[in-house]
Amino acid sequence: MALPVLPATTTAVSLTFVFMDLFVGVTGLILILIFHGSGLNHMVMRFERITKANLDRNQYDRIFFHFYVAFIIIALIHICEIFIWAAMLFWLDLIPSGVNAILFAGSCYTTVGFMSDILPYGWKTMAFFIAFSGLFSIAWTTSTMIGMTGIYRQAWNLKYLRRYK
Repeated sequence: MALPVLPATTTAVSLTFVFMDLFVGVTGLILILIFHGSGLNHMVMRFERITKANLDRNQYDRIFFHFYVAFIIIALIHICEIFIWAAMLFWLDLIPSGVNAILFAGSCYTTVGFMSDILPYGWKTMAFFIAFSGLFSIAWTTSTMIGMTGIYRQAWNLKYLRRYK
């Protein structure tokens, strides 16, 4: 599905083109945030349910294990989001190479910016929407991880501080 592209020599952009660019970017942003929230909240609820049962049974090593598994799942959620953006860029034929789409989406999502802007003229704001989704997703993940660290610390203290009393 190829979308229209403006020639690089264009000096004016039509409102239709601006709205199409904004629509695609906002739609992608919303889809990513829904995906992120669904995946992250499902993982956190599972983590809390399992670790509460482990705390009740004094199974501290299992809490440590679930903590690290949860971090791996969080990393995989972020990688999936980069692939979703890349698929969208590739499917819309904004970046014709799948590998370049992945690299560009990852560069923007992480806001590292290691890849130059390869989007066609008229679609340059897509980089902003990808970066915006990454910033929100990473902030959301950070707050979640802080909560999970509290449970980890509680298990650590219960397991190791009892030995020294």
